Amino acid sequence: MPGDTSFDETTGGGRPAERRALILVENLSVPFDRRVWQECRTLRDAGWKVHVICPRGSKRDTEPEVEIDGVRILRYPLRAATGGPAGYLREYGTALWHTARLARKVGPVDVVHACNPPDLLFLPALWLKRRGARFVFDQHDLVPELYLSRFGRGEDLLYRAVRALERLTYRASDVVLATNESYRDVAIRRGGRRPEDVFVVRSAPETDRFQPVPPEPELKRGKPHLLCYLGVMGPQDGVDYALRALAKLRDELGRTDWHAVFVGAGDAFDAMVELSRRLGLDEQVRFTGRVPDADLVRYLSTADVCLSPDPRNPLNDVSTMNKVLEYMAMGRPIVSFDLREARVSAGDAAVYAAANDEAEFAGLIAMLLDDPEKRARMGEIGKERISGRLSWRNSQASLLAAYAAACRDRAPVPADVDAPVRTGKWPRR
Repeated sequence: MPGDTSFDETTGGGRPAERRALILVENLSVPFDRRVWQECRTLRDAGWKVHVICPRGSKRDTEPEVEIDGVRILRYPLRAATGGPAGYLREYGTALWHTARLARKVGPVDVVHACNPPDLLFLPALWLKRRGARFVFDQHDLVPELYLSRFGRGEDLLYRAVRALERLTYRASDVVLATNESYRDVAIRRGGRRPEDVFVVRSAPETDRFQPVPPEPELKRGKPHLLCYLGVMGPQDGVDYALRALAKLRDELGRTDWHAVFVGAGDAFDAMVELSRRLGLDEQVRFTGRVPDADLVRYLSTADVCLSPDPRNPLNDVSTMNKVLEYMAMGRPIVSFDLREARVSAGDAAVYAAANDEAEFAGLIAMLLDDPEKRARMGEIGKERISGRLSWRNSQASLLAAYAAACRDRAPVPADVDAPVRTGKWPRR
């Protein structure tokens, strides 16, 4: 039945055979990648032996090899791309070489589970498929839309290349995991996948990680209200929109009764700190960089309004923002631009400014600051949505159903899984 991961096959000794999964990640370390780590633990709890190949982190997840909670993680050194296309070629080439090298160390697996971006991990996945693995494509981002949102060019050679790589990834995969219904529609319409081969596995916050604590008024730096942004700070994430909206909140609406904290890091971090300085927001805006979970919870527990300033662009309009879900888990009211998937996730837990309208965004912040009862109602709505249909429990069932579908007609890998590492030869199935 869907989600059933028990199998009748046994090893020669009569004990149940253990299924093996290899998860490939290129753009984040694990377990820092929260979605991937939730997937790892779900599979482990369902009886899978899980291996992960990913980059090393710069300040955390730095060990080259480690086992955490029964999940074996192999990490490789990787320097993020700089200097345009040549930098990306170096980054991706290095990642592919290390991924292939470490995959040989893992040996044969039942499922290779590749998480984008980039849409290049189908190459090592194909190599493993020839040795009997099934390929699960976990589409975290729509890379063509990401390219358009960053560079705004839809007819150049690089855009055609990323479209081709996406097509090849879809074609190579046996099962696709989509983060929401919009991504699922793309996999079916643009990727040519059968609807029964595409499973929606929504990202969901870990509720045990997001448990409110008593507010700390000192975090407001002497102001009545605290505004909070949590998340990545890349070119498409809208931190610049938030800062310009805060400048309008102060200069055009005359509101100085707030302090704002921006938690997170990313490619645009330094540029956003500089923009804040140019807008004269130094005294009212603080950038923390990445912080420990305990500090994150302190800020969110104290925040009066949380900001989701992602502008409408081809990627953001159809993507589920993790920060929105995390704000909801903490019972915080949200100001967002009017994006399709933002409404699907947040519903009435957010208020929505017209797309990319910084003045309206500022006005909605002011409205919420003046209405504590509305803020409280919105917070309760958010918590109810997270504990209901947006919970990880629903995503777990879909993930296990996807794996069961991928492996329905396959026997587990041989029990002596170390033999290929010793001999350099893998059995074909």
